[in-house]
Amino acid sequence: MATKTSENIARLRNIGISAHIDSGKTTLTERILFYTRRIHAIHDVKGKDGVGATMDFMELEKERGITIQSAATFCSWDNHPINIIDTPGHVDFTIEVERALRVLDGAVLVLCAVGGVQSQSVTVDRQMVRYRVPRIAFINKCDRTGADPLRVVRQLKEKLNHNPVMLQVPMGLEKDHNGVIDLVSMKALSFDGEHGEELVETDIPAEFAAFAKEKREEMLDAISLFSDDLTEAILGEEAIPTELVEEAIRKGTLSLELTPVLMGSAYKNKGVQPLLDAIIKYLPNPFDIRNEALDLDKDEEQVVLTGEPDLPLVMLAFKLEVSRYGQLTYVRIYQGCLNKGDTIVNTRTGKQVKVGRLVRMHADEMEEIDSAMAGDIVALFGIDCASGDTFTDGRIRYAMTSMHVPAPVISLAVKPKDKKAEMNLSKALTRFSKEDPTFKVYLDEETSETIICGMGELHLDVYVERMKREYNADIETGMPRVAYRESPTTKADFNYTHKKQTGGAGQFGRVAGFLEPLSEGEFEFVNKIVGGSIPTEFIPSCEKGFKACLPKGAFAGFPVVGVRVTINDGASHSVDSSDIAFQQAAIGAFREAYERSKPVLLEPIMRVVVETPSEFQGAVLGSLNQRRGIILSTSEDGAFSAVEAEVPLSEMFGYSTVLRSSTQGKAEFTMEFSRYNTVPKAIAEEIIRKEKENRK
Repeated sequence: MATKTSENIARLRNIGISAHIDSGKTTLTERILFYTRRIHAIHDVKGKDGVGATMDFMELEKERGITIQSAATFCSWDNHPINIIDTPGHVDFTIEVERALRVLDGAVLVLCAVGGVQSQSVTVDRQMVRYRVPRIAFINKCDRTGADPLRVVRQLKEKLNHNPVMLQVPMGLEKDHNGVIDLVSMKALSFDGEHGEELVETDIPAEFAAFAKEKREEMLDAISLFSDDLTEAILGEEAIPTELVEEAIRKGTLSLELTPVLMGSAYKNKGVQPLLDAIIKYLPNPFDIRNEALDLDKDEEQVVLTGEPDLPLVMLAFKLEVSRYGQLTYVRIYQGCLNKGDTIVNTRTGKQVKVGRLVRMHADEMEEIDSAMAGDIVALFGIDCASGDTFTDGRIRYAMTSMHVPAPVISLAVKPKDKKAEMNLSKALTRFSKEDPTFKVYLDEETSETIICGMGELHLDVYVERMKREYNADIETGMPRVAYRESPTTKADFNYTHKKQTGGAGQFGRVAGFLEPLSEGEFEFVNKIVGGSIPTEFIPSCEKGFKACLPKGAFAGFPVVGVRVTINDGASHSVDSSDIAFQQAAIGAFREAYERSKPVLLEPIMRVVVETPSEFQGAVLGSLNQRRGIILSTSEDGAFSAVEAEVPLSEMFGYSTVLRSSTQGKAEFTMEFSRYNTVPKAIAEEIIRKEKENRK
């Protein structure tokens, strides 16, 4: 088997396509697959032809016309292999975007020429910043009425703090959109043929010449900061080589100090091939990105992974999926190489496992391969692991830093109707909770109900629907419930002695200190014991005891957050003190102090953004105010208004129906978790009363 050289790895591009809902991500991916000859016919997202887009392969995705799971595919352009992950736009499926960005080297941020930078574009961009992912912006839908790419470029600067640089200007807009003018080569590009597959390069039409010249000067001015040679060429007023311009753009893009902006209309097959060229020219290859791992044998010391094929293997399992062939584990290889038949080791569990089948994915199709190298994104079969596990070849013990997983904010009780449904439900829950780290399942001990938790109503809706379809589980669901928390508001001392005398050795432990509110984080334990009043070996027992009180607070029965416990005194007995005794003493101490710490109820507050025609702005503001919403900002952009507000999650149930009816179905909203805040006293009393009734 010929080994893949560093030169081949340098050709590879791992990119994600992310954006706000309905910006055209999946349509764009469909065109990319067509032009790179991965597919031979173009299908629409809404699936009017009954087929649906290649990347939306779940039945639910085809019906709803939305992307739910990120889908991976592989194609090649100009002798450069490209791994593409098409990600969802809905905030409820934010983990899909998180895990895609965690393993990608570059991204295309798709923006609608009419809608511009919308709420979810902001969220996606924030995730790209978190993982330091260089990106290209593609302004899509230039053929739509109201398209204004220049406004979108301004928004990129104002709303996302980017340094956007237009590499193209549109050749006509709306129904007159005929192509783009490339400011690097100063040529007009139009797209002929039935599916725009013939790229025609001509001189710039006279009516666009002055505009193109002005924008080219702006572009050169912006990118000259990244190249001294280019600055000299501009000042010397000599002919500027294209290579110099491309080099400067690439340098600025990789340092995240510049965002190249391209445009077109994926649906009308315009502007996709130049975007593919830009992906190759300006987005990073695996060697351009600094990837780090933690060396578990050297006290989690940071190690830089180089991507060389002959070094020890390091790869990250970033997504699990149960397919019709068994469990599929998507992995990104960061260093070394992986061959069929190799034995790999899961760093978290220490278990060895043999690689039976190695495949490259294309949505839900796959092709068998014999080996994969650093930079590749491939899938393995029959590997038992969790999302976020690191694998090595056993020569080293490295762990990749895991991805950010937001906590679920909404829960729902699910109940099987009969024995068969119970078995199917159990299978479905095991699979979904393994696949999706934001989907949690637990059994409520008091009501014996199975509770599922997730990121929003749509998130849980989709999973309930999948349980019914994919597992034939006949289930009933309860009312959605909010993940309330409780927290102390004032400092309270404790001094508690746990004594128990039975036949033989007794139990004795005294714990003293104080409990106080913690401004950031959920729990902190501080040990200020001096002089050995509590022996060192029992300190962890005290912490364990305090932690045992957190899942269920004495105030309203909700989990306790935002608490710091400090122990500064205590007593022990040479015979009767034990691990259990100090755990019990800590539990008693926590309960004693917690009641005096004036606890309050906290509720999740959501950041809600409603986009509506301006004529309905008043109705939207009214609907949010009625829901205890605090309006943060309103902005008008032509005929559309965006209202940003913070609203308690408990007030948002059923909001989509209310919004539709008050805006003739023309408004849409997105919401994401913002923070926890105190519940007003009267409402808190009502919640606690209902909670106690439910528990009876």
